[in-house]
Amino acid sequence: MKDFFGNIIEFVKSHLIMTIAASVVVVAGVVCLIVFLPSGQEPETPVSTVLESDISPTPIPTEVPTPTPEPVDPTPTPTPEPEPADPSHEGEVISVIDGTWIPEEVAAKRPYAIMFNNIGVANPQSGIGDAKILYEALAEGGITRLMGIFEGLTDESSCKDRIGSVRSARHYFASFADEYDAIFVHFGETTYATKKIKKLKLDHLEGTYAIGDTVFYRDKEIKAPHNAFASLDGIIKGVEKSGFRTDHSEDFTSNHFVFNEETVVPTGGTGASLVRLNYSDYMSPYFVYDAASGKYTRYQFDDVHIDRNTETPLTFDNLIIQLVKEWNKDENGYQDMDIEDSSGEGYYITGGKAVPITWKKNEKNRFMCYYDEAGEVLSINPGRTFISVFPNHRLSKIVIE
Repeated sequence: MKDFFGNIIEFVKSHLIMTIAASVVVVAGVVCLIVFLPSGQEPETPVSTVLESDISPTPIPTEVPTPTPEPVDPTPTPTPEPEPADPSHEGEVISVIDGTWIPEEVAAKRPYAIMFNNIGVANPQSGIGDAKILYEALAEGGITRLMGIFEGLTDESSCKDRIGSVRSARHYFASFADEYDAIFVHFGETTYATKKIKKLKLDHLEGTYAIGDTVFYRDKEIKAPHNAFASLDGIIKGVEKSGFRTDHSEDFTSNHFVFNEETVVPTGGTGASLVRLNYSDYMSPYFVYDAASGKYTRYQFDDVHIDRNTETPLTFDNLIIQLVKEWNKDENGYQDMDIEDSSGEGYYITGGKAVPITWKKNEKNRFMCYYDEAGEVLSINPGRTFISVFPNHRLSKIVIE
């Protein structure tokens, strides 16, 4: 009996263990179905439906990270407009005269240096507003002469038909013209200028020579000798007849100054909203600074100085005062100045500020350079420049305020 009941107990125990194990398996299966087979899941977006604009151009990494699922935007992201490219200035170079971009073929050409009459009856002058650089210096008797440096004149230039009135040369203006390898245009000359032009071997067009009728004409409504005018066509024909080269010489180097890439107002210095140059009791031009435009407007004979062709005031981005040792050369009051191999001081004026500068010139080597206070080549702003060659013994007659 004891063995019989023992067998029954072992049988029941084994079946109970199997039943419990089976139940555990069933429960485990249900849990797996719940965890790994959720209902209502959206199918993944097929690769073929991903928009091309949404594909990142980033290179495939060597180790692929576990991706974070993100919803796919079915609307393509607009491609932003590219930023405008900076001008390439292909075929252009910086002008050594005014610091602006000009065609290479224009930069390769010699400029013109043209003498302007500057007394009351000749004011205002025609075509003077097209000069990129304008010089002023005493002639005699307290009057001044002006000389413009012209680059890139065309049939579209406002001075095409009328430049002047043109007057006689002085020997120091011939020296200034030679600094630019320019063709010198004038109507008459002193004996000192004749000698200087010959010494420098300077190409020039002179109104009283045979070529004069080709280059110049007279305005009969104006009294001589203040009625001689040049035209661009006349100058070009005069250059051709004279056989002058029109391209710069291979050894030409302009070394007056360098140019800032953009407008720069000097640090330090003194305020310069008004600049008055008292050459004499007769001639005291002045310049007024306009902060809005950043330019200086020239005045003379108690009125704004304009170009007669355009009726536009003469304005300048830069003013340079070059102080020179100057004296009367003869009893006629003709001037002379120490510039053949010399140096001196002066001022650079721009943006309402004036700063001291120095200069050095060697006429034989066609060298002329301005320097800042640190002794570096003067860097000026792009644009038109006025240069006053002013006697240093009249320094007290200069007003800068």
